[in-house]
Amino acid sequence: METVSILLLNVILFLSTLLSYPFLRKQKRGLFPIKIFKLPPGSMGWPFIGETLQLYSQDPNIFFLTKQTRSHHEIYGEIFKTHILGCPCVMLASPEAARFVLVTHAHLFKPTYPKSKEKLIGPYALFFHQGEYHTRLRKLVQSSLAPDTIRKLIPNIEDLVVSALESWATSGHVINTFYEMKKFSFDIGILSIFGHLDRGYRKKLEENYRIVDKGYNSFPTNIPGTAYHKAFLARKRLNQILVEIICERKEKRLVEKDLLGHLLNFKDEKGQTLTDDQIADNIIGVLFAAQDTTASFITWILKFLHDDPKLLAAVKAEQKAIYESNDGGKKPLTWAQTRSMPLTYKVVLESLRMASIISFTFREAVDDVEYKGYLIPKGWKVMPLFRNIHHNPEFFSNPHDFDPSRFEVAPKPNTFMPFGKGVHACPGNELAKLEALILIHHLVTKFRWGVVGSQSGIQYGPFPIPQQGLPARFWKESSRPIQDVCPYVTDLGKSPSSITATKTLLLP
Repeated sequence: METVSILLLNVILFLSTLLSYPFLRKQKRGLFPIKIFKLPPGSMGWPFIGETLQLYSQDPNIFFLTKQTRSHHEIYGEIFKTHILGCPCVMLASPEAARFVLVTHAHLFKPTYPKSKEKLIGPYALFFHQGEYHTRLRKLVQSSLAPDTIRKLIPNIEDLVVSALESWATSGHVINTFYEMKKFSFDIGILSIFGHLDRGYRKKLEENYRIVDKGYNSFPTNIPGTAYHKAFLARKRLNQILVEIICERKEKRLVEKDLLGHLLNFKDEKGQTLTDDQIADNIIGVLFAAQDTTASFITWILKFLHDDPKLLAAVKAEQKAIYESNDGGKKPLTWAQTRSMPLTYKVVLESLRMASIISFTFREAVDDVEYKGYLIPKGWKVMPLFRNIHHNPEFFSNPHDFDPSRFEVAPKPNTFMPFGKGVHACPGNELAKLEALILIHHLVTKFRWGVVGSQSGIQYGPFPIPQQGLPARFWKESSRPIQDVCPYVTDLGKSPSSITATKTLLLP
């Protein structure tokens, strides 16, 4: 009997030690020395699938806003939990929370992307990393996209803008504005990365990049014939093309100030240079980061200007004054002139706020973290919700009204983050805004455009864009458009770049 009692006591002691280990471990780490914090409020949805179906069956911004404000008659507020895409998540919808994750405590949260997407971009791309490697690469990218560098690109960007507008105006077709802006942004990306690139290389890069881009958000499977498998093979070909370009640049020993030049000339404190794969992955990463987001927000600018004739007239007057000072557009724009477009610049900022192309960002807690009395468990995804902050009436009055004048006063700190925040903020934000300013200048001074049809609303793919990519017709200021009777469009989906229109509503 005594032997049984001793054995039972040992079992109890063992189980007590085992069950208390997680708490003792947390105490040792010093994160929870006195109290255990609770999880944020919210719903984890159904087993396994969580609330993924709710997210994708409606406007995702409505999903997030509803979760933030009310569920089961309980207000969740700025921090709440959910379960989407197979991951438990904590959503953060306040400026202070975004700053906590992205700036002051960024070391506790690492960038996280699905492995399928990492494979298509490349594992060495800087936004998959943090720490020393990320810091070095970010400095290289920033230096190649800094104002002192991109100001020299203005004549080349102007050439690309005018060429694109001319092609849209002379084609006689209704175009998918977003699709054409993607091509335009891709050309700007190539310019900033390579400078003047051989036409043959450019064509091969674009062909394979389009395949990768098409499969990037498809279901990740390696079954031959699927969009993802085609993208995976095209990504391999892209790497081969880029290695050829890199080797050719090395052989010529050219010292260029473009991104490729910065990457090739880099040496760390030990004299180590970047490998060809590291350079290739970061080139693809910059192209991905530069294209869809920039194309989306410029498309929205055209939509917002089209819908407000008085604002468009005021922007046109501002740009006409610059146009006339340049001898009727015969002289190129200067850097100083792009810095002297106050109304147009506020239109750009308000478009960034309204569209909120980057609605949120993904991070992952690298340890158990406490925020305002709540526990964010290690391994959970953390999502600062930029759009919720940008559309919060506490920070922007009448947030759903397009009102550039609100930027006559600087927004409150951490309430306006269209390019993210902290060490992982987009390093190409100045180039994106410069693209928009130059395009607006030439569009409103030399061309006119009309939105085709009466579609309204937003579609996601995955970034928010106007319905059907904003079908529109462009023509030169001096020419006379063909006007039809009523706004009606057929065959919108047949071609992404050219839409056959039978009836068109044109901007007067």
